[in-house]
Amino acid sequence: MPRLVIEQYDPLKGQMLQLLDEKGSLSGKHQPMLSDEEALRLYKVMRLCRVMDQKALAMQRQGRMVTYVPTAGQEAASVGAIAALRKEDWVVPAFRETPGQIARGMKLSEVLLWQRGNEQGFSVMPSYRMMPVAVPVGSQTLHAVGISWAMKLRKEPLVAMTFFGDGGTSEGDFHEAMNFAGVFQTPTVFVCQNNQWAISVPRSLQSASKTIAQKALAYGFSGVLVDGNDLFAMHLAAKEAAEKARSGLGPTLIEAFTYRLGAHTTADDPRKYRKEDDVKAWIPRDPLVRLKLYLEKRRLWSEEQERSHHEECDAKVEEAVSEMERTVYEEDAIFMHHFAEMPPHLQEQYEEFRREAR
Repeated sequence: MPRLVIEQYDPLKGQMLQLLDEKGSLSGKHQPMLSDEEALRLYKVMRLCRVMDQKALAMQRQGRMVTYVPTAGQEAASVGAIAALRKEDWVVPAFRETPGQIARGMKLSEVLLWQRGNEQGFSVMPSYRMMPVAVPVGSQTLHAVGISWAMKLRKEPLVAMTFFGDGGTSEGDFHEAMNFAGVFQTPTVFVCQNNQWAISVPRSLQSASKTIAQKALAYGFSGVLVDGNDLFAMHLAAKEAAEKARSGLGPTLIEAFTYRLGAHTTADDPRKYRKEDDVKAWIPRDPLVRLKLYLEKRRLWSEEQERSHHEECDAKVEEAVSEMERTVYEEDAIFMHHFAEMPPHLQEQYEEFRREAR
């Protein structure tokens, strides 16, 4: 295998892989692996997710949605990475990968179900080769390594990609997963969505390392710092990391350098711990703005198409909300969709629940 692009960027020097600048122009140094058709499709997905994000936030304020996790400003990180996978590969998400899940094929209504706290939304996950969302911070990294190790033992040319935030790198689970992946050279792609804040704790207080990507070096494999708001760079890095893992050359850590434009969740008020000027500085780097400018320069998109597509997105979101709210909640679903076979301790609780319900 020729030397990969991602191996040409030294995280110890803070070198960042970027293909698309803030004006919507490609650097020309590396050619993107996305066709015009795929770039346009993913832009539409990202725009749809932004509209859904705004709707979900409004619904939470109206009491129609429980605590919601906004994704505005981080769409390219998960969409670009997950779009680089094969349909047989596994995705092991945290809780801010909704755009990537939709890019992989999940219906909006399915996403809204689990976002609303309805476990029936998780029932479809295996069909998309995705694990249920892990709420305990960093725990999903271990699951991904376990899955990828099993695939390696079975000699299956597949990859497990897991996501986590910069705060997750402070958890022991993250380091255990990285160490195991390095020792056993598992086909794992670690994607850190470094959005600069672990709820109210800034990145500067999470680690003294210059980059998060360099942490991979201590565990014996490559790490790369990528502009997480650049769809093309994220796709290229993920594509190369996946093919490297698939070829038996071990794991890769991708640090997606991005920013959380909104709150950590709807239970959070970021105005209490960060400056509004810092948020404004990231607006021009918005992944949707940059990709839209790129598409317009290539005459693949126009303001008229933008208005028409926005109306389509509104209609799709309203339809998904209606479908979600019509879904009858199955109370025993809280016991389902987590294990292939229900373990004895959960079976005991389930039977007790059924007796109480009767």
